[in-house]
Amino acid sequence: MAETEMKQKVAKGLFWKLLENGGAQGVQFVIAILLARLLTPAEYGVVGIIMIFITIANVFVQSGFSTALVQKRKADEVDFSSVCYFELAAALGVYGLLYGAAPSIADFYGLPVLCDIVRVLGVVLFPGAVISVQTAYVSRNMEFRGLFFSTLAASLVSGGLSIAMAAAGWGVWAMVGQQISYYISLMAVLFLTVSWKPRRCFSMERVGGMFSFGWKLLCASLLDTVFNNLYGLLIGKIYNEELLGSYTRGEQFPKLIASNLGAAIQAVLLPAFSASQDSRETVRDMVRRAIRLSSFAVLPMLMGLFAVADTLVLALLGEQWMVCVPFLRIMCISYCFWPIHITNLQAINAVGRSDIFLKLELVKKGLSLAALLVGIQFNVFIMVCIKAFQDFLCTFVNAAPNQKLLGYSIAQQWRDVAPPAFLSAVMCVAVMAAGRLLPEMSVWLKLAVQIVCGCGVYAGLAWIFRLESFCYLVGMVRGEK
Repeated sequence: MAETEMKQKVAKGLFWKLLENGGAQGVQFVIAILLARLLTPAEYGVVGIIMIFITIANVFVQSGFSTALVQKRKADEVDFSSVCYFELAAALGVYGLLYGAAPSIADFYGLPVLCDIVRVLGVVLFPGAVISVQTAYVSRNMEFRGLFFSTLAASLVSGGLSIAMAAAGWGVWAMVGQQISYYISLMAVLFLTVSWKPRRCFSMERVGGMFSFGWKLLCASLLDTVFNNLYGLLIGKIYNEELLGSYTRGEQFPKLIASNLGAAIQAVLLPAFSASQDSRETVRDMVRRAIRLSSFAVLPMLMGLFAVADTLVLALLGEQWMVCVPFLRIMCISYCFWPIHITNLQAINAVGRSDIFLKLELVKKGLSLAALLVGIQFNVFIMVCIKAFQDFLCTFVNAAPNQKLLGYSIAQQWRDVAPPAFLSAVMCVAVMAAGRLLPEMSVWLKLAVQIVCGCGVYAGLAWIFRLESFCYLVGMVRGEK
């Protein structure tokens, strides 16, 4: 009975989480396209530089506590409230450091406007601290319905404000306004839609207990965040903010697919993994299902995006953004490995081995540093290609521990990923061929034909070969057990 209830809870949570990512992120995607029409790549690059520093600062503020709250066997009101107050205090300290460092950041990049932007945009650390606890509560209790409505509302509010500001000629400040209004709106609506509210209680002992688990995740997350954004920092410094804006925009499309669709599945399964952490076989089966399903969903979308990259950018963003097409295609390849990365890491977190998580990050960052040192000797495109190859190598690093922890080897994982990967590659070739056969067609009609072609080829091949994940999803739709 308990197992049936868990499956129903997971299915319901997955539905709302996918709806959140599909709906709210879809709104953000449309907003981003409209902003791209109103702003230049250079303006995007300016805010992109600052968001790198804000992202790193957020890692210090959250300190791995959100994952610790989800993973902890019995987390109560004292745990959640204590973490909330501690993170707000941390946000105050980190904001002070950012405020003081703002002139140095502006001088380093030779952009005086960065000083004011850092100091204004840094206020998102405070609502961000509260949101991390709210979303941890959502994930632990699978209240994804409230998160869906909150994210959708915040996306609409911040998107409308940023478009109005951009149209009024506010330039880079339109994106600053978008970020601040999004964080504040999301926090406010979550207070209305999620049952948790901070209480008047605090226990430093509870915070310390969770930090013993979370500090390793803090170090791992800090390493990951710094290295993931190091390319952006270097492109902005070595080249210019316009090229950084193109790189950021090129990465945004595949990242939107991989991180949001893949993470939707994992966000729901992490608490399920944690609840079953005493049963190695159960966790292994769930991890295997997650890798199969996320690969089945993510790989064809990324390969399809690779195929239509030039048509899509021309149709949605315009001629001025065509320079981002090579970046977009390279990052499509890089994010193909996301399902393996995130599933293995979530499984390691779920069984409480944050020590292994940290060790993996140290190994991967060694590889990242080597790739960066080699890539920086060449032009920016080769540098990003080497990064994609390094991401591929890191899948083996992330998968290695689960051979011992779960009995799920690297070879087994790649065998599970191989079928959707092969069908996605065939579909990609078919879509690119279709684009070349229709050179005189209007860009929007050409894009529509390519999308229909890709969906038809992939779905048809999955049906012909009776792909396991395809049959599983069809069975779920039909209500089969």
